[in-house]
This record gives sequence, structure tokens and C-alpha cells, in this order.
Amino acid sequence: MKVPLSELTDRINRFRARLDLSCPDWEIAAIVGKIPLYYFTGTIQDGILLILQGGDAVFWVRQSYDRALDESLFPDIRKMRSYRDIASGMGPFPSTIYLETGTMTLAQLNRLQKYLPFTEIRSLDDQVAAVRSVKSPYELALLKKAGNIHREVLEDCVPSMLREGINEASLTCDLFTLMVEKGHQGVIRFGMFSEMLLGQIGFGTNSIYPTCIDTPGGMYGLHPSTPFMGCRDRKLTAGDLVNIDIGCGIEGYQTDKTMTYMFGGPIPEDAISIHMRCVEIQDEIATRLVPGAIPSEIYHDVMSTLEPTFLDNFMGYGKRRVNFLGHGIGLWIDEFPVIAEGFDEPLQEGMVLAIEPKKGIPDVGLVGIENTFLVTANGGESITGTCKGLLEVW
Repeated sequence: MKVPLSELTDRINRFRARLDLSCPDWEIAAIVGKIPLYYFTGTIQDGILLILQGGDAVFWVRQSYDRALDESLFPDIRKMRSYRDIASGMGPFPSTIYLETGTMTLAQLNRLQKYLPFTEIRSLDDQVAAVRSVKSPYELALLKKAGNIHREVLEDCVPSMLREGINEASLTCDLFTLMVEKGHQGVIRFGMFSEMLLGQIGFGTNSIYPTCIDTPGGMYGLHPSTPFMGCRDRKLTAGDLVNIDIGCGIEGYQTDKTMTYMFGGPIPEDAISIHMRCVEIQDEIATRLVPGAIPSEIYHDVMSTLEPTFLDNFMGYGKRRVNFLGHGIGLWIDEFPVIAEGFDEPLQEGMVLAIEPKKGIPDVGLVGIENTFLVTANGGESITGTCKGLLEVW
């Protein structure tokens, strides 16, 4: 289960090369986020990874040093009680440090600055995101395993799990149990906000209920304090649209997929037509997922072809509209690159994106589709199946 040393070495080397190009005067970079630490060291511990431009990288671990040694093949893991140990063990420290400014808390920064005499802080968030966006064959193999489970569960298993009177929370529990039995890691991780068990599961208009997540859909959740999983009071009835938008992870690496089901009878014909238009949009974007393609151009070209009436409630509902058509995915559900304005760096082979054109419909809910695609010379290759959704369950 250990991340191979060759993987860790390649990641550090590519990160150094990226910083050399974008910030040629850099001397030291510090990684503190749990997922970036796992990416570079192969273990999630309370510690800090220091990467030097002209020297070796050192992973300083507070808790648990023993577990880090057991789990990781990283070549230089050192024990620390506090950042004071780094100050005594690293020698002269440069005045400028590159940090994950989107991850490190102010309290953590103050503690670090107390013992390490840097005076200037610069961000390395974009460089880390860029390096992580291109997956190795090792990473792609894990993503494909996750995609296979995802396809099987949502396309083959879910229809038999839908039954009259089941509530959203119970369906979520049943689905979670099945996913874990088949290999799902038991948690879905986001860069923008912590973690959840699976994703969004909603019957009818609950799938367009406002949510704190930057996503086209929504969910009611258990309670205002826990707006996740599903509503205990919303029970499945004939004629309901069921929307399931969940992640699946294997050894950290996640795929994203959305499927829709018509339970006990069809939804209105215009809603079915809108769903199929969303499928066409997904397929059109997939053909353009080739090395060298520009994400912002894909976004602009696709959006410019959509008629104004279709744009109403597209990629959201009411005023809650997201400004993307797809997103990178890996150790986080929400990674680079993004099919959106402002993302002008060309796609590369090895990138993985979830494409999710969706549209909210009054009195019906959220229709649309999502699958996870590999960028290849022949266009996007779906690793989560090719079902068009809106399966009939009656």
C-alpha cells in the first residue's frame, strides 16, 4: 500500500522544476496541508515538508513519527517536538519562504515564524496544483479502479435499491455500505471545504435546494448543522426524479459521477429532452479533451452555442449558478484544471477531469450527467461508464 519511492521522487522533482520556471529565485518551500503532504510523502501526519532548491527535502513529523516511518518510503523523515527542532536542524534559513497560503492557518504561520527567521511569504498553491493535475500511470491505475466501482454501483446496483417509501438518508446509508464493501475508501475529500461521506443525494426538488458547496446541484441534508447525506423526512414516491452525485475513492484517488433515475413513472417530456441535451454537451466537451486544448476556450465555445432559454437554470438553479462545466479531480474532488474562464494553460495527457453539465427544473429537480474523463490524444476517455442516465425504475 506504500506509494512507490519513484513516485515520490518524481513528484518532488517536477515540483522543483515548476518552481524553477515560475519563481527562479526560490530557495525553500513548505508543505503543510494533509493531502499535499500525502502526495509528496505518502503519509498523512502532523508535520511539515521542507523542500530546498539546492538540497534534499526533509519531512519533519510531530505526530506520528513512528507511523510515518511505517507507511512512507520518503527518504528523509525526522522527528520534531516543535518548530524549534527545525530551526536547530536546518541551519541558515532564507528570508523568503514559499507556503500553501490557502491551507496554512494564521496561528500555524505565527508558530512557524516564531522559530524560523523568514520575513517574506509567497504562495506556492498554483505550483502544487499544477504538478498534481498531471497524473502518473500509478495514479491513473487507482483512478480507473475507482471508476470501475463507481460505474458498477450507480449503473447496475442503484436501480434495485430504490423502493417506495425509502428516505434520502436511508438510501445514503445503504449506498455508503455497498460502496465500502466494494472498495470505496469511506470519505470524499475537497480542497475547498473539508470532507463528506459520499456526495449529494436528492429526491425531486431536494436536488436543487441551496447548498454551501460550489456545485450545480443541491441537497437538503439532515439538519442545518449537518447539511449532508440526505433528508430523513423526504421519502421516495412514484414519479420522483432521483439525482445521485457522489464520489468514489481508492487509496486516496477519487472519481466523480452523477446518475439520474425516474422512479415509478416518467418525468415530464421537456425535462427528459433537457437531460438529453446535457448529455450531448458532456459528449461534445469530451471530444475536446485532448492535449493542447485550452479549458477556457472549451468553456466559451460551448456556452456560446447554448440558447438563452436553455441557459436559465443551467449549471445551477435560480441565482445559484456555478461558472464552470467541469473540474480536475484526483486526491481532491475539486482540482485543476477547470473548464471555465481564466484557465488558459493547455491540457496535458494524464490530466483527469469530471464533466458535469446539469440544469435545474422547477417542480422536478436536477437533470444532467457527470462522468470522469482522462485526457487522451483521441479525446476524453470516460472511466466511470457511458450510461446516459435517467434510468427507468418501475
